[in-house]
Amino acid sequence: MSRHEEHAQNDKIRCHCPVCQMMRTMAKTSGRGGPFWNHLTNARIEVLRAVRSLIDERIDQLEKKKNKTSPEKKAEPIQVE
Repeated sequence: MSRHEEHAQNDKIRCHCPVCQMMRTMAKTSGRGGPFWNHLTNARIEVLRAVRSLIDERIDQLEKKKNKTSPEKKAEPIQVE
């Protein structure tokens, strides 16, 4: 039995759930072209942007907190001769 036939037989034995079938189909696709992979790449970018926005928001909160705890400088009147 060739390796290809062995893998095909193992695929039949392993799992018949839709998720497993989808993962096997994805693994068999050649290359990463097509609308599916483009959509998946865009989704990964959006997740990273979401994480970045959370980090930026937390940085802003910490900077505001830092500025509130530092002593405020007030202008003092001086006499000019």
